[in-house]
Amino acid sequence: MKPRVRQSRSNTEGLESKIVQGDRELLHIVDNWLERANQRGGEHIACRPGCAQCCLGAFAISRVDAQRLQRGIIELAERDHARAQRVLERAAEFLERNAEFFPGDLETGILDSSPEAEEVFEEFANDELCPALDPETKMCDLYAHRPMTCRVFGPPVRTEGGVGVCELCFTKATQQEIAAAEVPLEGEAEEARLNRELEKTVGKGQTIVAFALLGA
Repeated sequence: MKPRVRQSRSNTEGLESKIVQGDRELLHIVDNWLERANQRGGEHIACRPGCAQCCLGAFAISRVDAQRLQRGIIELAERDHARAQRVLERAAEFLERNAEFFPGDLETGILDSSPEAEEVFEEFANDELCPALDPETKMCDLYAHRPMTCRVFGPPVRTEGGVGVCELCFTKATQQEIAAAEVPLEGEAEEARLNRELEKTVGKGQTIVAFALLGA
């Protein structure tokens, strides 16, 4: 039998450091994109602190998103342990209410990628607030570490299905104004590359915020 090749601790730590640095660079790209998109959208952008419309309902996140959230909850615990504990309690309560309907592996938190599971996920926890959201202040406790979906939500973003935009934004805009405000999304290639690198060690698949937080 061939000996199993194992990654040394230094190699694992080196990869993690590389991913973290790459993620910082990715966030710099995406946050700069968002600033330009908001400037172009102007008064049509309704996103404000305390608006939690985009924090309602579960959504899939990448491994890179999950790792970022885990760094965030650890850093929050170092600054404000009680606040971090409340986030984790909300994550646990979220899963207690919804675990039986989760279309994936309850041990790993990884979503099933089959068409049937994806269809089930469309209706999964749609009325639930994100565990990272403080229900009293309507502010994200992990805002600096939020997933990519959260970062790009609001301005017009072109996808395979057309142009997506927050339902609270551009409510009085014409289709021409929406099209004029669209800024081509940046960072997608960098995010995909980082995710491929991370999946080599942690495995493939997407998860949700609650599982990511409790995995920290």
